Amino acid sequence: MKNIAIYPGTFDPITFGHIDVIKKALKLVDRLIVGISDGNQKNFLFPIDERVKIVQRAIYNDLKFKKKCIKIITFDSLTTDLCKKYKSNIILRGLRAVSDFEYEFQLAGMNRKLNNKIETIFLMSNLENQIISSRFVKEIAQHKGDLKKFTTKSTIKSLKNIYA
Repeated sequence: MKNIAIYPGTFDPITFGHIDVIKKALKLVDRLIVGISDGNQKNFLFPIDERVKIVQRAIYNDLKFKKKCIKIITFDSLTTDLCKKYKSNIILRGLRAVSDFEYEFQLAGMNRKLNNKIETIFLMSNLENQIISSRFVKEIAQHKGDLKKFTTKSTIKSLKNIYA
């Protein structure tokens, strides 16, 4: 039986923090579903179809991950429903700081109430990437700052196209 995990997020845009979580996840599971949510957040920088392309370019082109190990999809449902669809009993969540933990802990508890067969696994990005957030990356891009330490080349190009 293959271990399949769901890594949900908005990825607006993907950062090296997200990528650290993906790399660590691939050491634990056979297949990773990166679920890009178009949920109830209102101010996305990139529309959902563009976020999918950005994540695909970052994962498959910039970082050369194998498509057989990582599937990138969109969703607008409960994450537990996504688990059911892909026969996964693992939700992966990234933690950057202690401030993330309270929200993530509550979310894991709610997901557990929705489906008690699903486990949430928290993974931390490497120390040098724990400070990175999509929000800060967008702000740096908006002010024409150097993004090389925060995200991939293709993602930087997409950000520069927005803030040109």
